Amino acid sequence: MSKPGLLRLNLLAIFACLLWSTSFVTSKHALDFQEPLNLAGLRFVLAGLIQIPLCGSLAAPIRMLRKEFTTVLLVSLFHTIFLYGTFFIGLNWVRGAEGAIMIGVGPLASALMAHLLMHDDKMQRRTLVSIVFGMVGVALISLATKPWSPVGLKEFFGLMLLLSGAVVSAIGNIVVAKRKGGLHPIALNSAQMLLGGIVLLLIALPFEGPPQMNQPASFFGALAWLSIISATAFAIWFHLLSKIKVSKLNLWKFLIPLSGAALSWLLLPDESPTLPSLIGMAFIIAGIVIGQVEGKRVKAKSTQTA
Repeated sequence: MSKPGLLRLNLLAIFACLLWSTSFVTSKHALDFQEPLNLAGLRFVLAGLIQIPLCGSLAAPIRMLRKEFTTVLLVSLFHTIFLYGTFFIGLNWVRGAEGAIMIGVGPLASALMAHLLMHDDKMQRRTLVSIVFGMVGVALISLATKPWSPVGLKEFFGLMLLLSGAVVSAIGNIVVAKRKGGLHPIALNSAQMLLGGIVLLLIALPFEGPPQMNQPASFFGALAWLSIISATAFAIWFHLLSKIKVSKLNLWKFLIPLSGAALSWLLLPDESPTLPSLIGMAFIIAGIVIGQVEGKRVKAKSTQTA
């Protein structure tokens, strides 16, 4: 791949990650007005509808659902239903900054899943080092919630929900990557989000009742922004998964905990950085950066040898 082409793909990945990082602050605000599963369902139904005009035809998501039902179902299950069901419930129990940091373990989970499930994306020594650093960071953040106390236990379970969502989302990345560009990324994204949003609303019905739509304008602004994030970032990501290896692409997600935590500390009045959170974030990001730097050195060395 040419350098300009690779640069364009990397800039798209950075843009998608920065978009995702804004969802923590926005979601914390929206959760003040709507129950978690209902919020997730509304977000993805709206996100799926937003993308329909970009699919080439209004019937494209329906054709995608009919012809590729298994793929759409698996992607929807991993990327929308489970990931964002756990995301909104977990985020309702933890601080926005801690939630952003925990999602930062996603690149490490993706590297591990790629090693286990893809023959052409095996783990190297630097990836193992990254995972060790990331797990240390997760342990520090988790223990900082004091899970042995009643209040801390709830926050600890929230963090574990977010962590489980990141791992399951990594499997969803594998499902998309294995198709290697065989599916229209926007049509796939629209179909899986519409399906996932409807399922989340159905799951919410016996637990939370129907969505409460008598809300202030700020809620609908937050909902619209969350839907735009999903419609844009996931479409970009599905496109990139057909161009770049899962383990390499997901390394860019180290930007999410950095930006997401910083925005939470700046914009949420009851949040401020704590020493364990900062140390945990440093371990997670250091592990990923070590993988990137060592990878470049290995590449440079192989080039010189050749």
